[in-house]
Amino acid sequence: MTGGGAAAAAQAYGEAWYWDERYRKEAGPFDWYQKYPALAPLLRLYVAPHQRLLLVGCGNSVFGENMIDDGYQDVVNIDISSVVIEQMKKKYHDKPQLKYMKMDVKNMSDFGSGSFDAVIDKGTLDSLMCGQNSQENATKMLEEVNRILKENGVYMLITYGDPSYRLRLLKDMENWTVKLHVIERWEKSSNQNKWELTKPLPLDDDSTSLVALLGPKPDVHYIYVCVKGNGGASAGSKVGEAAN
Repeated sequence: MTGGGAAAAAQAYGEAWYWDERYRKEAGPFDWYQKYPALAPLLRLYVAPHQRLLLVGCGNSVFGENMIDDGYQDVVNIDISSVVIEQMKKKYHDKPQLKYMKMDVKNMSDFGSGSFDAVIDKGTLDSLMCGQNSQENATKMLEEVNRILKENGVYMLITYGDPSYRLRLLKDMENWTVKLHVIERWEKSSNQNKWELTKPLPLDDDSTSLVALLGPKPDVHYIYVCVKGNGGASAGSKVGEAAN
């Protein structure tokens, strides 16, 4: 896909019809950005196996299956595509720990406030940022994520967006504490991560400290860990202790 075709597809990333058509044509599974084994140490730091988590924009990823196999007990998956949700319900009908629901991440009214301990996002916010009304739709999504998270709940965003593009948007949620981790893009490198995944990087408002550390165009995915509530600064360590 090149030129205008690629641009048109990007504009449609937030639309259900685009994903329905794509999942009818493409055989799964496929994991966006990062696979579970690479992210597992960071997930274990912030999310305990007994906690309830939500994977948004799950697609036909095996990420949820991998989490269950690694000891997580309650993983809810949502996607805007009814096609892929029906595929995944059929595939995992024998795994009650995995639940699949068709839902728009901008309106998760089927979930009560404070329903989840963690929300994991691999590319869903990025998809909305590519489409029409991107700022408005991204804000709606983040407000819904904030609403359904419990106090000290974690929103983990895996994204291409560096702090100059993402940090202000995330910090508009005034009661979130934001930490930043990075990991090398799996499709680009088979080497071990140059940066210690579980160690947050320094994060200032103008990103100068990060540019000095990583260089001007680092080949990484950024992982923003947003902890809800005033106790956010210490929540990660507490969860890490609970997970051990």
